[in-house]
Formats: sequence, C-alpha cells, structure tokens
Amino acid sequence: MQEERKLVSLGILHVSARMAVVAQEKQMAPTSADQNQFPSWLRWTALLWLIVWFVAYWRTWGPANFIHLCDIAVILTCAGLWTNNSLLISSQAVSSLVTDIAWTVDAGCKLFLGRHLIGGTDYLFDTQYPLWIRLLSLFHVILPILLLWALHRRGYDRRGWAVQCVIVLFAFIAARFTSPADNINFAFVEPFRHHTFTPAALHVALSVLFMSFVIYLPTHLFLQWLFPPPRSA
Repeated sequence: MQEERKLVSLGILHVSARMAVVAQEKQMAPTSADQNQFPSWLRWTALLWLIVWFVAYWRTWGPANFIHLCDIAVILTCAGLWTNNSLLISSQAVSSLVTDIAWTVDAGCKLFLGRHLIGGTDYLFDTQYPLWIRLLSLFHVILPILLLWALHRRGYDRRGWAVQCVIVLFAFIAARFTSPADNINFAFVEPFRHHTFTPAALHVALSVLFMSFVIYLPTHLFLQWLFPPPRSA
C-alpha cells in the first residue's frame, strides 16, 4: 500500500513537472498571431511619421491636400500598421504600387532629363517651399517597398480592390470641390492629353473607371497571385 502511494506521488510529480515545462514552452514560443503582428518599433515609427508629416503638410499646403490619393494612402497605411489591419494595408497596396512608381519615374525624369513625364511632381522642385518639406514627399519611393513587405508578412486581403474603388470614387468627388488650379487627383484635367471631359460627372466617372480597371484591377490580380490571403490569428 505504501509503495502504491509512492508510485502515485511520483506520477503526480512527473505530470506536474511536465505540465510546467509545457506551459513554459508555450509562454516562450511566439504564437502565430504574434508572428503576424507588425513590430512595435515599426508601429510607433509609423505613428510618429504620420504626426510629423501631417502637421508639416497641413501648414504648407492646407487641408485640401489630403484629398490626394497618395496622401490618403499615407494615412491609411499608417493606420493599418498601427492597428495590424490587413484590409487597410491591402487596399493601399492596390492604390500605391503603380502610382508611386509613376511618381518616382516622373521625378527622376525631371531631375535627370529636365522634363516631366506625366506631371504631378512639380512641387518637388519648387524652391519656394523648404527643402525638408519637399523631401517628405520621398515617401512615394519607400511606400511601395513597405507595403509589399507588409503583405509578405500578413497576406493580401482580396477585398482590397473593392475597398480602394470606393475610396477613389469619394476622393475624385471631393477633389471637384477644390480649386481647379490645383487639379487634385487630376479631377479637372487628365494627365495624358491634358483634356477636360464635360460635364464634370463624366470626367469623374471616366477617371474612377480608369483607376479602378486600368490601374487597380491588374495590381489586384498581381497581388492576389503573389501573396496568400491574410493568415488567421
């Protein structure tokens, strides 16, 4: 009887020790949710960048400037990084990859060849604005790389294209209430043949359709092929 009690005690001790080891291993090992989260340093960097950039742009170009699709992309990307939101990241990848590459090419043409390819980067070379303000616009170069890395880490949400199509619709409508001289989002004069379609609703409709199906849809299909859906937490 005494030996049986010893055996039972030893068994309980063994099981307890094993459970303690397993619990410690689970505590030390990162969960799949932790692995999918963006690093804290990146989230805080995105938040600080957003604050500095937002204040600087507001004071320099005013609130209407944030109707630009590229500026909407900065805000939503930073929000997506801060909240670990795959849908926001995916929608802005759809929005930004082609347009930011076009921005970079246009700025490079002006810098090295002395002329713009499509336009939209004139302000970058306007010396009436402080250099450090203009250099903030180099986010166009970094953002596509950051978004691709984020999609590699989190996966591409297939709803990103639909969300961005809604965003671009409201962005073009809002841009029509700004000064035509600013031509925000090319909502007044298209950038290729410098033509204005009339009435205004036609110009907006054609612009939205062009962005949605000529720019965004191929980007969506490419990202859908390149990245898996978001990993579940």
